[in-house]
Amino acid sequence: MSQALPKSKRFRGLPPKLQEKIGLAILQLLVTIGAIITFIPALWMVSGSFKIEKNIFLSPPQWIPDPWTWNNYKEAFTILPFARFTMNTLIVVAFSLLGTFLSNTLTAYGFARLRARGREILFLLLLSTIMLPAYVTIIPTYVLFSKLGWINTFLPLIVPTFFGSPFWIFMLRQFYMTIPLELDEAARIDGASSLQIFWQVILPLSKPALTTLVIFTFLNVWKDFFRPLIYLNTQDKFTLAIGLNLLKGTADYQTRYDLLMAVSTVMSLPPLILFFLAQKYFIQGLAMTGLKG
Repeated sequence: MSQALPKSKRFRGLPPKLQEKIGLAILQLLVTIGAIITFIPALWMVSGSFKIEKNIFLSPPQWIPDPWTWNNYKEAFTILPFARFTMNTLIVVAFSLLGTFLSNTLTAYGFARLRARGREILFLLLLSTIMLPAYVTIIPTYVLFSKLGWINTFLPLIVPTFFGSPFWIFMLRQFYMTIPLELDEAARIDGASSLQIFWQVILPLSKPALTTLVIFTFLNVWKDFFRPLIYLNTQDKFTLAIGLNLLKGTADYQTRYDLLMAVSTVMSLPPLILFFLAQKYFIQGLAMTGLKG
């Protein structure tokens, strides 16, 4: 098999430091181009949210709104009860975060730190459930929630989070196993129980992994459209994703793209703010969860 040329032969005749600078410059250029291409749809959405409707699809495209208007935001949030949709979404997000945190952190701690007969077999069974597509269980799950009388309530969106997720359990277990066992042993010598070790030793050292858990859970619940569409029937229970869909055209109503872009811009802000506030821990969590098996 052919091997990659060593650094000294990639840019013949150039000093090593200059070779390194050229390589970094090329890499930064490629990353910048990729970022710009990725950002173009978002930029178009923000630009369209400040345009009058007839100017959105002009040819050639008008990137800078002319005239510039804020009326799209005002109109979008008055023709539909988006304040209620936002409150519903925040309720689901808050309880989903609580359920995801409690169920996954404790279960992952048990698999990573506690010794029990058959632990590895149980963990393999847990991982095997990842291969089962979620859509396969939609009908039996809906029937179950219907029998419980939970349809058109937030319970089908919240309660499952209190039973753990195989992906997050696996990720947190991988992170916990990077924490030295000597810390647990020292805590036990001081008389700490397993629950105290989990709360006072493991969790404080797991901020990167927990931040990753919070960000992804927030994103998944915030933008979730499919599950609310199935379980919620009345407008007073709708989340933002369902409310946004109401702005789409029907047989009797033409799609208002200016309002769609305004609401979409507002919906994009909380995830962006959360990511930028927690990006340090988020990147650390992604980098460290797979270091040790």
